[in-house]
Amino acid sequence: MKNFSPLKHRELTTDGHGWTRIFSKTNFPKFFIRVYRCPSVIKYFCLHAFVSSCLILFLAGCAVGPNYKRPPVAAPEAFRGETEISTNSFANLPWWRVFHDDTLQSLIHLALTNNYDLRIAVTRVEQARAVAAQARSQFFPQLNYALLAGRGQNVANNQPSPTGTRGTVFGGDANASWEIDLWGRLRRLNESARAQFLASQEARRDVTISLIAQVAQDYFQLLALDSELEIARQSTNSFGESLKIFNQRLQGGVASKLETSSAEALMDASAATIPQLEQQIALQENQLSVLLGQNPGAVLRGNSSLEKQIPPEVPAGLPSALLERRPDIREAEQQLRSANAQVGVAKADFFPQLNLTGLFGGASPELAAFSSGGADVAWSIAAGLTGPLFHGGQLRAQYAQARAAREQSALQYQAAVLNAFQEISGALISREKMAAARTQQSRAVAAYKTAVKISMERYRMGNADYYEVLQEQQLLFPAENTLVQFQLNQLLAVVQLYRSLGGGWKVETTVVK
Repeated sequence: MKNFSPLKHRELTTDGHGWTRIFSKTNFPKFFIRVYRCPSVIKYFCLHAFVSSCLILFLAGCAVGPNYKRPPVAAPEAFRGETEISTNSFANLPWWRVFHDDTLQSLIHLALTNNYDLRIAVTRVEQARAVAAQARSQFFPQLNYALLAGRGQNVANNQPSPTGTRGTVFGGDANASWEIDLWGRLRRLNESARAQFLASQEARRDVTISLIAQVAQDYFQLLALDSELEIARQSTNSFGESLKIFNQRLQGGVASKLETSSAEALMDASAATIPQLEQQIALQENQLSVLLGQNPGAVLRGNSSLEKQIPPEVPAGLPSALLERRPDIREAEQQLRSANAQVGVAKADFFPQLNLTGLFGGASPELAAFSSGGADVAWSIAAGLTGPLFHGGQLRAQYAQARAAREQSALQYQAAVLNAFQEISGALISREKMAAARTQQSRAVAAYKTAVKISMERYRMGNADYYEVLQEQQLLFPAENTLVQFQLNQLLAVVQLYRSLGGGWKVETTVVK
């Protein structure tokens, strides 16, 4: 009897029906245990308990609806425009190792802290987190309480009734309800809500990467405008120097008014571009300030210039890795996972729902009876099974809608992947071609500068007329502006490539809410 050691100080007796009765010398209740003379009863109850446990576990693990599978994607072996295939990707670098300009890094830090679009995206993540918590709460019993105090006459069940009685009632109870997830409806709801939460996180990452890229693009465009403004001022001064020389020669009687008038017209036309460029710089600064979460104002740039920006090497990596890195693709996949779970929810609605309910409380015509323990005890426990019989095709329509929504999400996911391949290929080609164009244009600018210098020397020596000098100057300054645009486009292509590859996807940023 070692198994009954906790029951010592009790007497064991056996009745004539094969039961062992345990009488406790204390106030414990009585227990009846089958002795070894009747093992068939023990086997019966053990088998019954085992079968019931297996059935409950089977039903608890059953979740109707399709399990998620990623749609097939025809990823190319390499990106078009990539000159060398590498397993390493430019996008694995954090942004502060891509953009080496100290001023730009400080602007990006400021934008990640103050930008309103990013802060709004963070609040959406918190909303999705709360929705997921709401879905998860359905796994647990719901506990509630109720209190009642009332007095009435000729009333029964809250309806007028000629009872001829007047009475007072006080009552209170605690009740519980619990839906048993037999067919996985709650699990599919939780799966869908969790996928929506993860999708909101990916959307926040996408906003983060887009913000970094936008700040870099606006900053580089601002530096390009600074360069164009400097070129406009230099061209104005250059035409002014020519005008000064022509005036001297006009006063000496060796030049005509035509020369001075032509030089003056070119100088004024060049000077007219300066206010326009200053306007564009001010507007660009305002736009960048808003991205930083600040009021419109000047943006300090220090000694930064477009010429000092060196484009980094950009191995794109393997296309297959893009599916795990780019946030908009990951967001689209989570949306697909959520829609797939909703198909299971719609399918589970065809099956009955099992609900367990319980209540414990009391009622009395006297309020003092609750404190004295004299209230009438009320309790109940029940299990209810409810299911659809006829809904006029509503459930089938909901199921068809859920399947169509899943198909839409699958197509959106595949479209997002295809669009990503196109963006990366375009950025790679643009970077390569802009680099080649920049090299050629740099040579052209150097040649024009030499031509301007030689033409001026020839004019002073009397070996060339004024038209030759003005012509070379007119060719130089547009060529310099074109070079600035090639430099800018090359940098913008690098920024676009970094964004298209999902650059900085492993880097978590701290955002002030």
